[in-house]
Amino acid sequence: MSRSAQYTFHKPNADVVRLLAGLGVEGDVHLGETVKHRSRMRRDPTQPNLRQVHLIHAELHDELRAAGFVVQPGQLGENVTTAGVDLLGLPAGTLLRLGGEAVVEVTGLRNPCVQLDRFQDGLLEAVLDRDADGALIRKAGIMAVVRTGGEVRPGDSVDVVLPAEPHAPLQPV
Repeated sequence: MSRSAQYTFHKPNADVVRLLAGLGVEGDVHLGETVKHRSRMRRDPTQPNLRQVHLIHAELHDELRAAGFVVQPGQLGENVTTAGVDLLGLPAGTLLRLGGEAVVEVTGLRNPCVQLDRFQDGLLEAVLDRDADGALIRKAGIMAVVRTGGEVRPGDSVDVVLPAEPHAPLQPV
């Protein structure tokens, strides 16, 4: 669990984060109904905020450490670090119950940017890959909006509820 009240690349870890329905992570700079990502605010500050909560799978941290990077939860800007859930394989509209109360709806993929290389040289390339057909794979986590608020703590369960078919693959948001 991580949050930052300022536009910083890293988000300090917390013992608990409170998710607020329709807004995001209490105390996080990206909290709000409308877009809070600075470049998107410059284009159109009235856009809905589809990036209220950033989730990364701990398996990505493991992969990056195996490649020689030093990465800990919160250092890639994520609010929630999960384990054992194939976040990148989820379809758009998937609901994730975090802990006993909070529910977030998956909106899309995080589109990694050059800030990763400013943190550690080569990190941007390390979170990008290509599939067998040459299509770009973004591995830097997923974004979600808060549907039901609640507190989330490290070690809480993550329950997955898939949307009705047909499933839409995740796209960058």
